[in-house]
Amino acid sequence: MGRPAPDFDAVIVGAGHNGLVCACYLAQAGLKVGVFERRAVVGGAAVTEAFHPGFRNSAASYTVSLLHPKVIRELRLAEHGLRIVERPFSNFLPTGDGGYLKVGGGLEATQREIARFSRRDAEALPAYYERLERVADVLRDLLLETPPEAGGSLPDLLRAWKAARRLNKLPLAAQRDVLDLFTMAAGDWLGRWFESDPIQACFGFDSVVGNFASPFSPGTAYVLLHHVFGEVNGKKGSWGHALGGMGAITQALAKEAAARGVAIRTGAGVARILERRGRAAGVALDDGTEVAARCVVANANPRTVARLAEGPPWPEAFSHYQCESATFRMNVALSELPDFTCLPGREAAPHHSSGIILAPTLAYMDRAHATAREDGWSREPIVEVLIPSTVDPGLAPPGAHVASLFCQHFRYALPGGRSWDGERERAADAVIDLVTRHAPNFRRSVIARRILSPLDLEREFGLVGGDIFHGKLALNQLFSARPVLGHAGYRLPLPGLYLCGSGAHPGGGVTGVPGHNAAREVVRDWRRPRRWPGR
Repeated sequence: MGRPAPDFDAVIVGAGHNGLVCACYLAQAGLKVGVFERRAVVGGAAVTEAFHPGFRNSAASYTVSLLHPKVIRELRLAEHGLRIVERPFSNFLPTGDGGYLKVGGGLEATQREIARFSRRDAEALPAYYERLERVADVLRDLLLETPPEAGGSLPDLLRAWKAARRLNKLPLAAQRDVLDLFTMAAGDWLGRWFESDPIQACFGFDSVVGNFASPFSPGTAYVLLHHVFGEVNGKKGSWGHALGGMGAITQALAKEAAARGVAIRTGAGVARILERRGRAAGVALDDGTEVAARCVVANANPRTVARLAEGPPWPEAFSHYQCESATFRMNVALSELPDFTCLPGREAAPHHSSGIILAPTLAYMDRAHATAREDGWSREPIVEVLIPSTVDPGLAPPGAHVASLFCQHFRYALPGGRSWDGERERAADAVIDLVTRHAPNFRRSVIARRILSPLDLEREFGLVGGDIFHGKLALNQLFSARPVLGHAGYRLPLPGLYLCGSGAHPGGGVTGVPGHNAAREVVRDWRRPRRWPGR
């Protein structure tokens, strides 16, 4: 008699958005798929949760742009109720001296805004957008590709040749832009184009989002680029809100997964990834239950996967994988909208529905980074405020609002033996104080708040080191080196074990792309008997 059939063809560890995307595509290919999630709800960090009676909001991830249109279309997310609305303005930046800059509302409107600070910068804006978009298109072309492995096989050489050919087709000036945006500091890149502080700060903010670095650190121009390759409803580079919060995305994915026959279990944490005869063979759950499978796909940080996997030790490079986004996340319930000194008014206006950036200059961002390096977190942090209830009123009671506060430069490891359990409230007060400096009514309007320090992000959502991207978007952790050289093709050191989370190419953000790409590689192996002994 042969061995009994496994419980599943593929077990997926983690029901975050990439795990659910991967499950859908594997089920479409005919595999029997089971998804196991530690939390009581699917969605990972892309969830909508109540945090005060009558108030709910996106708990961790909070805004939409990078979710790939192919995933939205093929997994029928709109049919399952997902609706994304574009921000009326991209960004609103108080300058700290009574002025402000609004970016959005069309090119001419933005140029008029910028011209109040620099006519030269306003004239440079169309060429800047054009050049940035041309490089973003290069990145878009690479998103759905499996990166070539260093020292790999003939298919890897072919993939490398195809990627190089795309670049070679670009004009020489565009090739230089690609090189610069993949290697330079964002501040240096922006300084080539603009002379005024507000527009540099508005664009430079993207370079430090989820990235513990100064905008003058090499490589931050790529992080800026990473945040502009998305789109909303076909409009490239736009950002928007998922009605119902980010959980609307993962609930739509769960509906499609269920329709395709995927079994989803919540409250079922994975304690170990089992190894039999040199291959991943299933998982052991926290309660001791063992679930057999022909392969395992992990939607988790690579360091977590290495810790869970049985079998021989993994390459040392995995222990050096960098995870530190230094982000601090807070949701607040508000009795009224912020009344900004620079643009007064408590009635909803377009700037209330934009990304409100409280960091007036690149020099301010540089100081925030420097002080956080020394003291653990910056008392003058970088804060972005989004108020999704201005476009999605069902998130709060009538007349009230919810705001997402996304704050940069709060380190996971605090110096001097301090713990986030003791620092959380003090850091939250500093953030509230900063917003109140720009909108004097803000502190008294706060009804309730939910705080997520870097340690809380790790505890609640499994984000190692509080890293929202499952690993830094550093030059040594991108494309063929994500997560590490030799394992960029979604296949991990234990045969039959795959990576589908943001620790794989193309990296972080709610994109669905790692899940899509990992599923393709699993199916390719599934159809090659030599890759799948015993099948």
